[in-house]
Amino acid sequence: MMHQLIDDTLRYTTVDSPLGPLLLVADEDGALTALLAPGTKGQPSAPDPGWRQDQGPFTAAADQLAAYFAGGLKEFDLPLAPRGSEFRRRVWAALDSVRYGETVTYGELAAAAGQPPTSVRAVAGAIGANPLLIVRPCHRVIGANGALTGFAAGLDAKRLLLRLEAADLTLFS
Repeated sequence: MMHQLIDDTLRYTTVDSPLGPLLLVADEDGALTALLAPGTKGQPSAPDPGWRQDQGPFTAAADQLAAYFAGGLKEFDLPLAPRGSEFRRRVWAALDSVRYGETVTYGELAAAAGQPPTSVRAVAGAIGANPLLIVRPCHRVIGANGALTGFAAGLDAKRLLLRLEAADLTLFS
């Protein structure tokens, strides 16, 4: 949850995107702690009053996001510092292995994170708590039946990202 990020050492900026203005948050070392799209469930839509606006730490992130949305970047290379439990970090690491233009089911991601099939709901919860939308590709996770399910920024945003990556959207019709 974003309330874990409230901290006067955090910096933020916004970056325009096809999803609307993205809120980027970084720690004092310049590592991304959050990247949020407008309307992201369970997350603030505006910076915390204790954060400092500073575009400096976000030059690489802004450049890479622009390249991604232009179709020229398939893999982000940014310092990341999301805050979460060990379990969530394991699931998020498994998300990092899902390649551009590909999708996985929640069950497949659970297996990739070393979790039993019975943990699919817990894995889905960890995916839903991912504070690094787009960069950590939770939009690439689909339901077992191939349906588009859950995305903190909404299914329209998920569909847009998958179309951008040319994932096989015929599965989602």
